Amino acid sequence: MTQFRDFNLKLLVIEELMYQAGTLLPVYDLAARMAERGIRQPASYVLENGLHEEVLPESRAYFEALEIPAELLATVEELCFDAGTTVFHQCAPAWDGEDDLFDVRSLDDLDLLPNLREVTFVEDGVLAVPDAAGIFAARGIATD
Repeated sequence: MTQFRDFNLKLLVIEELMYQAGTLLPVYDLAARMAERGIRQPASYVLENGLHEEVLPESRAYFEALEIPAELLATVEELCFDAGTTVFHQCAPAWDGEDDLFDVRSLDDLDLLPNLREVTFVEDGVLAVPDAAGIFAARGIATD
């Protein structure tokens, strides 16, 4: 089983594979899961219950337990460090992108992505790793 050290980097990989490429299935749909419990507006629910500054426990549990086969990890050629990703809103539906909830703090997991060639939104996104540009350059990964 592939283990990620940085949960937020794993989320970005999930974004690429599940929500962009459509190769990691089934697609996680928080709204549908909450609707099954009678909750029609996930964002309103988290705001009303003071949960807007955290990853919802059910989403965290799902994504932490989600196994991503090495064959799929090898298909990741690009990652986007954008705060507006679908996966972040599946985790925190009322998140406004103004805090560090989804900041990637470690790039140690890059070894899991042998074909990663490009990263975007490095300066304006959710990347909080000192000398990230140097780390990417050393691996031959282009940045925006």
